[in-house]
Amino acid sequence: MNETAFDEPLFASLKPGLTSFCYRMLGSMDDADDAVQETSIRVWQSWSTFRQDSSFKTWVYRIASNLCLDKLRQSKRRALPVDLFDPAVAIVEPRDTLPDSAWIWPSPDFGGNPEDRLVRRDTLRLCFIALLQTLPPRQRAVLILKDVFEWSSKQIAETLAMSPAAVNSALQRARETMDRAQLRSDELSSMDVQPEQLLLSRYVEAFEQFDIAALVALFHEEGCMSMPPFEMWIRGKEDLSAFYSLTRWHCEGSRFVPITVNGGYPALAQYMPGKEDSGLVPWGIHVIETKENQILHVQNFIHAPLFSRFGLPERIDR
Repeated sequence: MNETAFDEPLFASLKPGLTSFCYRMLGSMDDADDAVQETSIRVWQSWSTFRQDSSFKTWVYRIASNLCLDKLRQSKRRALPVDLFDPAVAIVEPRDTLPDSAWIWPSPDFGGNPEDRLVRRDTLRLCFIALLQTLPPRQRAVLILKDVFEWSSKQIAETLAMSPAAVNSALQRARETMDRAQLRSDELSSMDVQPEQLLLSRYVEAFEQFDIAALVALFHEEGCMSMPPFEMWIRGKEDLSAFYSLTRWHCEGSRFVPITVNGGYPALAQYMPGKEDSGLVPWGIHVIETKENQILHVQNFIHAPLFSRFGLPERIDR
């Protein structure tokens, strides 16, 4: 083979699944996109060395896996606020933040590839992504390829340069670690498959009117709200009411645009009043998790670059 024979359509067909693999590994779409782009460059550069002693797919995933493992050796674990800190004791305006690289961020869809649609959607839930980040990188790769992508131990061994026995051992340890992790985000994850549309509509109406009593009434008694990149998060109706009252000046006049995140889960993009009177600007992506038709956890990802990633406008009319 030679470089001019590089099969771009074949690589493109793998890209949605490859992106979803890298996102699960790295917890960030920015990092996942960088890994997939670097993979495509390395595949092109190494095309002449591909001897077909393994499938093209296995070879590509080997390159992507190595890139992800290298990235993870140089970075700290990404997480969600509820897994790093206790709920706020004093209700004040949030100030302390961690860098963007500290947090797990939601993802848009990876594309319409039929194979990608077969990948279990529950393994894209934010709480599952958080659990994955507790695993050592190689165990993480093994578990994703086995339990999510349903690869054989032999194919995983070829991809990760391990023996099938080592793959099975790593998989057992990874599953045990996941079972022991007991992350708070997992406890607060959606008990319902997805929020009822009526509940979402009531949330939008209460928030856009900024009717604090109506808004808090939608929450479970132990309901909470987190706001990465802020460390602070709030639990309980009384504290939620106090927080909304404190931040009324900031959020009043906001509008929502419905979107989906992480495999089709309903979410809301919040636009808030800008400095100019003419429009509203991006603020946060609300992912609402529910239990028994009450809000258990609102994750408000305050990260303006997410809006362009989701194909959302830079400004909307009031």
